[in-house]
Amino acid sequence: MRNLYLLLFFCFTMFSFSQTVVKDTITRRATIGYDKKGNLVSFKPETPPLIQVAGAPPASYSYFWEFGDGTYSKEATPKKVYKKKADYKVNLSVTNNYDNGKPPKTRPKLVSVNEISDTNYEDIASLADTTSILLFKNREPIPDEEIVVVITYQNPLDYVANGKLYLFYNDKEFKNKNFELLETRTHFGEKEINENGVVMINDFNNSYENVASSTEIPSFINNFKIDDANLDMTLLESNALFSDSKVLEFENMNAKETRNVFMTFKTTPEMIKDTSATVKMRGIYVPDRNYKNHKKKTLEMEIVTSHDPNKMSSNATLMNYRTVRFKTINFKTRFQNDGEGPARMIRLETDIPDMFDKKTLKIVDSYPKCPICPKGEEVKISCLDTIIKEKQIHFTFKNIYVPGSNQKNITEKDSTKGFVKYSMKFAKDFHKVKTKSKTSIFFDKNEPVITNYATTRFKPGISIGVRAGYNLYTDLNKTNVSQEISKTIKTDSYFLGATISPYKSYRFYWQSELYFSKLTSNSSGITSPLELVQYTPPITLTNGTVIDAGFETTNSSSKLTKVNMDIVPVSLRYNINNFIGVGFGPQFSVLLNQNEEISSSRLVYEAIFNAALPPTVGNEIVELRNNSSISTKSNAFEKMQTSVFADATFGFARIGPSVGIRYYKTFEKDFNYWQFYAIWKF
Repeated sequence: MRNLYLLLFFCFTMFSFSQTVVKDTITRRATIGYDKKGNLVSFKPETPPLIQVAGAPPASYSYFWEFGDGTYSKEATPKKVYKKKADYKVNLSVTNNYDNGKPPKTRPKLVSVNEISDTNYEDIASLADTTSILLFKNREPIPDEEIVVVITYQNPLDYVANGKLYLFYNDKEFKNKNFELLETRTHFGEKEINENGVVMINDFNNSYENVASSTEIPSFINNFKIDDANLDMTLLESNALFSDSKVLEFENMNAKETRNVFMTFKTTPEMIKDTSATVKMRGIYVPDRNYKNHKKKTLEMEIVTSHDPNKMSSNATLMNYRTVRFKTINFKTRFQNDGEGPARMIRLETDIPDMFDKKTLKIVDSYPKCPICPKGEEVKISCLDTIIKEKQIHFTFKNIYVPGSNQKNITEKDSTKGFVKYSMKFAKDFHKVKTKSKTSIFFDKNEPVITNYATTRFKPGISIGVRAGYNLYTDLNKTNVSQEISKTIKTDSYFLGATISPYKSYRFYWQSELYFSKLTSNSSGITSPLELVQYTPPITLTNGTVIDAGFETTNSSSKLTKVNMDIVPVSLRYNINNFIGVGFGPQFSVLLNQNEEISSSRLVYEAIFNAALPPTVGNEIVELRNNSSISTKSNAFEKMQTSVFADATFGFARIGPSVGIRYYKTFEKDFNYWQFYAIWKF
């Protein structure tokens, strides 16, 4: 028996284990290997196997090395000649392209240089004279992964200067922060400083004040071509666009000297998940902090879910429909030749949603950098041709040379990449709808590579409406006439309130309403049947007439006043076109206040007897007796009435004025009614 229990326990345990999905917690790692000869160090990475994405070009790694002295390399197996004897902390960032796993993690490695045997040292490459500052990243950001951002800056002045660097990040246009700064690696004595509100600059000395008050700027500053001399305004604008910043000061930078700063960012798990979205960072470079002359540079990055060099993106991922009418939308399509040979022709067949006006197309930038091809001519030069079709635009690079990433002797991966950046405006009549488009990329005559979908979306926006009208109670407004009783009821009801709904929705949308209505109902007439009464003893009327028989009836009138709060928590509406809309939903009416005044009187008619005829009404002698007045008042929220409605509007269905008719079906007997109203949405 004991063995049977053990067997059952073993089977149950194995079954439970087989039903449990064990999460793989093993982290892929790459290690830094190197071979040192004096101050010449040859680096070689050791990487884990790639996990090929089915249907994609061959998976591969790309590399970004930091050598610990302020220099870097993108080669797979670089060689570095160090200038000084020292211990250098080397960092490596590995990116997996067309790979289903996560990028391999690496640990820094300390390299000790104890002798200088090779003097073939290369300084950091100089920037173009018009640049002075450059921002780039080692790869596109993926949520919950790390990226490296490099700030390269060069002293454009003719003297040794002390300046500042600003980096702004985390666009305020997104709800969540996209980046967390993990580490800043400096190699030239840059120091982080804290400025209480970087929009205010208070550390300029008197020399700046003298320059600012003068009509002339010293020639050594004037020669520095700037984006804007008003640093305060640039910082104010940057602070309005970004929620976080980093400020560095540097000292004793020689004329024309170039330096690099490396920053590691962790992309947050809450990072915007739209893979066609573009996030930005902005660098501001002040070469001499005694003056406000500066340069600024913006780094744009596309959100990705995998490291795929072929990608389409736009800045239209989340737009405000109220203000977007005349906005220019930017698009960018990136590509990489992953072949074993160069591409001579690259064609991008890009879908264009109907909401964009293809006639407003402008080429903003491209690589390879080519002029626009002349129309209707056979060309032999390198150029970029654009063909506008009904649903697409074709961008064709003609007579170019883009090497393949698997081509022999190609060590610089960036030379195998390219892009087209273009802009368009919206068409004359476009609706608030989400769109998506993709690009088919043809390298020569090979099968196309299909990019991701680039989406355009609009913020919901809020539209406030004013709504007023008249309620028609057909079941209450009536006259009852019978042989014995006659009564007339007249009811009037008006309302005024507000609505809230998404701004200018295209088809289906929700709408909530709150308004107050006032109902006044007047009733009057004979409310009791004519009845013969024998008076014993005889009565004397007010006019002195004495009668012993007469006809009596009662005449009454009442005035009812109600104030209701009407709530439509949410209704479903649909715009058939720009001018007609329909909707339905529930309504809850809460009685806030009720007053009713009732008055009545007895009417007496003299009865004239005729032996041959039945008694008839004789003189209309009115005797006012038993006058009464009753007033009632209800407490607030004492009663709630539930109903459902269906309606239609005619006019400007999405925004502006319109009129409507609505029918209410209540859950009270004989209390259905119509509503006629006007509404204006803003």
